[in-house]
Amino acid sequence: MTTAVVRAAGRLGWAAGRALLALTLLCGVLYPLAVTGVAQAVFPGKANGSPVRVAGEEVGSALIGQQWRGRKWFHGRPSHSGYDPRASGSGQLGASDPRLVASVRRTRHEVAELNGVPPAAVPPDAVTGSASALDPHISPRYARIQSVRVARANGLPVQAVRALVASHTEGRGAGFLGEEHVNVLTLNVALRAAAASR
Repeated sequence: MTTAVVRAAGRLGWAAGRALLALTLLCGVLYPLAVTGVAQAVFPGKANGSPVRVAGEEVGSALIGQQWRGRKWFHGRPSHSGYDPRASGSGQLGASDPRLVASVRRTRHEVAELNGVPPAAVPPDAVTGSASALDPHISPRYARIQSVRVARANGLPVQAVRALVASHTEGRGAGFLGEEHVNVLTLNVALRAAAASR
């Protein structure tokens, strides 16, 4: 190998090293810092995971569902992961899978019995999980069928609980995307406050 070839290879290596260093600083340090700074300045709540706070204490995220048990709370959708963010993803069971069919039937019966409604009144989101297994929302219909149970368990008038559901019902995204929905965490936070002030 001649000296000229070695020098040329050295120049190319030095140029490649400088390009790598410059792109690492630009794309790996400066750009993320700029995006983080803008997000914190313009959308601090969303940039930090949309936390929900009660009396200054963080009780969860408006983006991730939680497991609610007992008669006094509104319940969310079924989640095969138990709403564990590390286990996000669907249960991978097809619509005709006998295990899914049996699970839906069993859950429909349980939801109907718990809420004192006929099985036909149980909406689909009460018996099926979301694709992520983390969805924090339920349909207004599912929230409404839980209202009587929740009102009785908390010693509140049914109309007051139904009014909470109505005030926590969010419309479609951009006016036409998806369906109306209710965030279970924020609804239960409001429910806790209403029950505490009765």
